[in-house]
Amino acid sequence: MSALSLVLIGPHDERRRAIVRALAGPQARIARELTRYPALDDLAEIVEPDHDVLIIDIDPNPERALDVVEDICGRNSSITVMVYSAHADAELLVRCMRAGAREFLTEPVLPSSVGEALVRAAVRRDEVRRQKKATGKLLVFVGAKGGSGVTTIATNFAVALAKEAENKVAFLDLDLQLGDAALNLGLTTKFTAMDALENTSRLDSDFLSVLMAKHHSSLAVLAAPDTLGTFQPSKNSVEKLLRVVREDFAYVVVDAGSHSIELYESFFDLATTIYLVTQVSVTELRNSNRFISRYFGGPEAEKLEVVLNRFIPRNLEIDEGSITKALTHPAKWKIPNDFPAVRRAQNAGTPMVSDKSQIARALVDMAKSAAGSPLSGGKRKKFSLFG
Repeated sequence: MSALSLVLIGPHDERRRAIVRALAGPQARIARELTRYPALDDLAEIVEPDHDVLIIDIDPNPERALDVVEDICGRNSSITVMVYSAHADAELLVRCMRAGAREFLTEPVLPSSVGEALVRAAVRRDEVRRQKKATGKLLVFVGAKGGSGVTTIATNFAVALAKEAENKVAFLDLDLQLGDAALNLGLTTKFTAMDALENTSRLDSDFLSVLMAKHHSSLAVLAAPDTLGTFQPSKNSVEKLLRVVREDFAYVVVDAGSHSIELYESFFDLATTIYLVTQVSVTELRNSNRFISRYFGGPEAEKLEVVLNRFIPRNLEIDEGSITKALTHPAKWKIPNDFPAVRRAQNAGTPMVSDKSQIARALVDMAKSAAGSPLSGGKRKKFSLFG
């Protein structure tokens, strides 16, 4: 663990020297030592460099010190601010925490107390750095109704994307109750998403690499459990899993399954694109309408791409105008109806995108679009909603 970069602020020399003595050791290095409270105009010199910790003596002028704490925390939320005082005053403690301070040290400031605070600061620094590194695109597949074909589309899309993109692609089956993406891919896995979500304290790049299975397309797969269970992951555990995966993979495809609203919102907040899979039926279009109204009524609509699965052109019962009106959002993709081909692929555990069917062409075009590649020419126009 690299040493923390620290700024120390304290007008009283002896009290400041006591902090310096307590800081002795490899955990932190004092990058700057200020003998007065800086003016608000000067704080940029503190927060703009990549400092990790600020320690400030609050006693000489509590009001001025609190202004400094609040302004620094407002400018740079990743820096850990610690305050120290000769008095364990409860009211002052509350005011410091409200200003943004994360640690309250009281005299005598012991090396053990400072050491424990620095350990917490180091953990926080590493988490902030992980969040900044999590840059992989998150592509989430959800269904308007059970049986919409989300897993079939998501798995084949992921295989096509792995072949299309030059970067690494991961697939997460987070339908923890009935997920069967591994079967669709012909994989037998030793570990599952449960192993990741139940061990988030251990979850890092190395641990994740052990849990994921490798598909022959180069797709890395974290499968759903083989057995039914009642485990419901927390929002924090799901967000950490997504963050760690996005650190190592340029594209992360998620079969979201059926989750609580809270977890859906976690997926959607982080997602680059959400693919809503639905079929052309009254019930599914109604569910899609409710889903779009609930989650994509505002600026979030830019993330949404509607996929019409098992689409039959020139459906006389529900025409394209009615589909568009029901969805309140233009459908971007159409996957042709070819149930026998899908069933053969599922039974064989072989992705459909390896053949030259109409379904394969539509799914490959979806993957090309996600990867920023030119779409296939010619026949795709036949399946355009407005073509």
